[in-house]
Amino acid sequence: YPEKGRAAEGKITHVLGRADDPKVAMEAIIHQYGLKEEFPPEVTTESAGIAQTVPAAAKRNREDLRALPIVTIDGEDARDLDDGVHIETLSNGFFRLGVHIADVSYYVRTDSALDKEAYERGTSVYFPDRVIPMLPPELSNGICSLNAGVDRLAFSCEMDIDRSGTIRSYRIFPSVIRVAKRLSYRQVKLALVENDQAVQAELVDHMDNLKKMAELSQILRDCRMKRGAIDFDFPEIKVKVDSEGKAIGLEKRERSLSESIVEEFMLAAN
Repeated sequence: YPEKGRAAEGKITHVLGRADDPKVAMEAIIHQYGLKEEFPPEVTTESAGIAQTVPAAAKRNREDLRALPIVTIDGEDARDLDDGVHIETLSNGFFRLGVHIADVSYYVRTDSALDKEAYERGTSVYFPDRVIPMLPPELSNGICSLNAGVDRLAFSCEMDIDRSGTIRSYRIFPSVIRVAKRLSYRQVKLALVENDQAVQAELVDHMDNLKKMAELSQILRDCRMKRGAIDFDFPEIKVKVDSEGKAIGLEKRERSLSESIVEEFMLAAN
């Protein structure tokens, strides 16, 4: 700090680059908030030791739901798929809704290096051109991501819901699942809202269930609105960047039926 007769002095610790380089703007934000792109050695060692297939021992004492037609519905560019859903109608006319959340706790044990690092980071941070994840990619994009066609550990919430939107009963339990199909918001919108015959043909095995999901999500939404819920239906803006990280446009993402399905089902599970 400056004193009488002495100017302030400083030491350069990082050179981020030219101020007019758009990638440097990202780096500046990362440094400003103390975000860490790299994981400590003990964390990378621990995550590298986690198998990318579910061990047989982990499946014991869990309900086996691998035969259910579970789907994930996310953005087309999503890599970490952490929730899946399935639906069926019961003989009494009720809906049975299943919400299945990736069981990260099996792999991130209390007070482990992974646990402490995740606690310190608190959340993943999303930039227009990248994501700084809370967990290493071996977990966030790998064994903890509900990718289609592979076994995954989950916590499942099964709810029996009547035609008025009242949850009559529910169960929450550890499970092993296998997602039958990965769907995108765009696909579901084309199939259900725009009646795109090509997409409907592609999703022919799931169309009946998607229609049930649309019906139940509307029932749940109407039920919430009657209770006085506030709908924060604000458009989402996505920044489009080129290969150099320069912003080249803004894309308005309207919430459609497909997003509403996921939102209502997650609210019901919560």
